[in-house]
Amino acid sequence: MKRTVSISLGSPSRDKRVIVDLNGVQISVERIGTGGDAQAARRLFTELDGQADVLTIGGIDLYVRLDGRDYPIRAGLKLVQDVQRSVVVDGRMLKYALEGRIFELAEPLLGGQPHFDCAFIPFGADRIGMIDSVSRVAGRVIIGDLMFMFGLPIPVRGLKQFKFIARLLLPLAGYLPISVLFPPGARDEDDNPKYERYWLEADLIAGDMHYIRKYSPLNLSGKTVITNTTTEDNIQFLRQRGVQRVLTTTPVYEGRSFGVNMIEGLLTAYSGVNRQLTIPELNALIDEVDLRPTLQILKKDG
Repeated sequence: MKRTVSISLGSPSRDKRVIVDLNGVQISVERIGTGGDAQAARRLFTELDGQADVLTIGGIDLYVRLDGRDYPIRAGLKLVQDVQRSVVVDGRMLKYALEGRIFELAEPLLGGQPHFDCAFIPFGADRIGMIDSVSRVAGRVIIGDLMFMFGLPIPVRGLKQFKFIARLLLPLAGYLPISVLFPPGARDEDDNPKYERYWLEADLIAGDMHYIRKYSPLNLSGKTVITNTTTEDNIQFLRQRGVQRVLTTTPVYEGRSFGVNMIEGLLTAYSGVNRQLTIPELNALIDEVDLRPTLQILKKDG
C-alpha cells in the first residue's frame, strides 16, 4: 500500500487517517498536526523520510506561485531541508490546477455556472487559482490579505490589483517567521470577528477555513462558502451561522475533506513518478480519477 503523510503546523485535533482507493490503487492518507511546534514538525519530516512515498506540509507553504514563478517561503523550506528520500509537496501546484477549475468541476452540482454579486476572499496569497475562478463568476471580488495579514484596513479589489500588490510583497514575505505566516485559528484559538462589513457584503465567501472560522461574523445567512479542509465540526459551525451551502474543493473522505496539500500528495503517490507533478499532469489525473468537489446544502431555500 502506498502512503502519504501530511505534517501540519495546525492543531492535532484535526488529525485523521483514511484509506483511499483510486482506480484500484490503495493509498494511506494521514495528517499529523504539531500545534504550531516547528521543531516537532521538522523532526517528524526527518523521521518519516523514506517511510512514506510522499510527505506534504500543512499550515505553511514552501513556495507561493504567481504567474508561473515560485516565491520561496524560507521558514517552510527549513522544515523539510533534511528530507532526502520521500517526495515533498505543499499543494501549490494542485491549488492552481484544482481551484482554477472549481466552477467547471462543480457545474453538475450547482446546476450550471453560478453568478454572485460580490465575493470575499479573506486571504488569497496562496490561492491565485481560486481568485481567478471567483473573478469569472462574481461581479466584484474583495481580497483581505492586507487586512488579516498586516492589520491594514485596506481591501484589495480584484485580481489585477491583487497581483500588483503580491509582486511587491511576496519577495519580502519569504523572509517572515512562522509566527507571522501561520494561519490564524489553526491552534484552536477563540473566534475573533473582524472587518464584518466585507463578510456581510458578500454573497460568496471563498478561502481557507481557518480564516473563516476565526474572523467571520455570527451571521452568514444565505451565503455560499467555498473552502477545503473541513471537519464535521466546521460544517456544524457554518450551519449555525446560517450558511446556505458549502462547496469543498476536495472530496470528502469519512466525513472530512483534506487540504489541497494532502490531495496533491495523494495524486503524487498514485502516479508513482517519485517527483512533484506538473500542473498539466495534475489536471490529467483530476480527470483520470474523477476528482470532484463536494456540495453540502446546509439550509434549504425559503
